[in-house]
Amino acid sequence: MKTLLERLGHLCLFLTVVIPGYVVFEGLPVTADEILNSASASGSNLDKPVTSNQTKVTAGQAVLVLIKTGDRAAAEPGETVIYRLSLKNNGTATANNIVITDTLPVGLQYVSKALQGSLTTDRGATGVTLAPPTTSGRTVTFNYPSLAPNQTLNIIYAATVTPDAIRGNGRNQAQETRSNIASHQLRIQPGILSDCGTLIGRVFVDKNFDGEQQSGEPGVPNAVIFMDDGNRITTDANGLFSLANVISGNRSGTLDLTSLPGYTLAPNQRFIERNSQSRLVRLEPGGLARMNFAVTPVYREGRR
Repeated sequence: MKTLLERLGHLCLFLTVVIPGYVVFEGLPVTADEILNSASASGSNLDKPVTSNQTKVTAGQAVLVLIKTGDRAAAEPGETVIYRLSLKNNGTATANNIVITDTLPVGLQYVSKALQGSLTTDRGATGVTLAPPTTSGRTVTFNYPSLAPNQTLNIIYAATVTPDAIRGNGRNQAQETRSNIASHQLRIQPGILSDCGTLIGRVFVDKNFDGEQQSGEPGVPNAVIFMDDGNRITTDANGLFSLANVISGNRSGTLDLTSLPGYTLAPNQRFIERNSQSRLVRLEPGGLARMNFAVTPVYREGRR
């Protein structure tokens, strides 16, 4: 700071005062790339305050990069998926108050006992103790005190796939407030919880008219059954048939007697409702239902 002491004609006598000092920067989040600073001085014999030049300091920045991975590409209800979050600080300043928000896919539940954490540096990885995350619905929030430059925070946890996962798309997204959005795509397979079922059955010669195939009652090949949705089924050499991926609900099938020359329906002496060439079954999602048809050779007078 310069102060005018005396003026002698065209000559001026100044007093220069240098005040040394320093500024301490704490490891707090920085929102600007540059810090500007200036100072001013005033005195009793000065006409107006004296303003200094402006100084500029480039601040260090924390650059956070988040990666989300899973241990499998597909899962079905009842299985467990292991997720991994890797948050690296590629900047030159320490990032404090780490908050990672992870939104699980529809139908996945966080498993609290499987949480693990580690910190990776140039010297290797060391285990760290993570505070239990807070959960709200499908959202899991992880907290960590600070992450120095070139450090990587690894968070490993598990999630259980529930039957509700079939309704979702399996996409999982996570983000730290200062990082990119990381995602993982899980393909949800229905497993036994399919919305379709399987029909099985047989067409056989019923000799004792009880509606059940016994030893010595052969199956009838090439018999045709028409389903209510238009599907045409043909029995194999043993009179058996099966039909997969049938929409669940009440399903009916009708035996085409024209495909069985020389045969007619066998009378059922135990169940009256089976004295018909049609069968009605209830097929549950992912379930199995059976349709059996009993026939008997046609008796013709004058023939043995």
